[in-house]
Amino acid sequence: MLKDITLGQFFPMDSVVHRMDARYKIVITLIFLVMLFWGQHPTALIAGFLFVAVATVCSKIPPKMLIKSIRPIVPILIITGLLNLFFFGGGTVYWEWKFLKLTQQGIQASVFMVVRICLLIAGTSLLTYTTSPIVLTDAIESLLSPLKKLKLPVHELAMMMTIALRFIPTLIEETDKIMSAQKARGADLESGGLMQRAKALVPVLIPLIVSAFRRAEELALAMECRCYHGGEGRTRLRVLKSGLRDYIALAFTLLLLAAVIVINAVVY
Repeated sequence: MLKDITLGQFFPMDSVVHRMDARYKIVITLIFLVMLFWGQHPTALIAGFLFVAVATVCSKIPPKMLIKSIRPIVPILIITGLLNLFFFGGGTVYWEWKFLKLTQQGIQASVFMVVRICLLIAGTSLLTYTTSPIVLTDAIESLLSPLKKLKLPVHELAMMMTIALRFIPTLIEETDKIMSAQKARGADLESGGLMQRAKALVPVLIPLIVSAFRRAEELALAMECRCYHGGEGRTRLRVLKSGLRDYIALAFTLLLLAAVIVINAVVY
């Protein structure tokens, strides 16, 4: 299960989406999130699916990678679906037992929420799949540059966000190695009740925390050895430049958002 978590990973390829300006990709992703959560009509899901489908084809990312990114949240999807299924009233009642009630609107709300979360994970994963951590840092810093007038350390904030995102796959890999080592020593991490499993994770969490602090210290030492002193006077190897493909992608996303807003206003 841990190997299925692909959040924060970057897959270098030669595609239209990979060559896009990272600033536009972040803005487009934010518009995509607004589109998903603004619409209360199935049109929002259709627009979201169209966005993810077009972005996947243009990025040359295999669809199985998006499916792989959704697998770790299957328990969350099941819990969310059940809560909406039995506790969302309204419409025709198909089944009822004590405080549990299966209704038409409950089924619709359950399916709507599960599909929305799946599209949310798939759409946001494409951002990290197609953008390297260095370029993502520069894009975040550029978008947050107006905050420099408030004396906020924008470069350092962007660097911290990107390093945290980049370390997710590293920590997941480290966790998998520690769990395999503990199982080889006879540790039982999968059987027993909830409390027993929680206690069994202690031999995993302690080495993981120690390893995380060690990696953080090594990273800080490496940055100091390279004379890193923040963003003041810092130059960039790759300068972010926007082009026609960025404008077309932004216009396409805004068109989908406008369609969702109009249909939502007409229906509701």
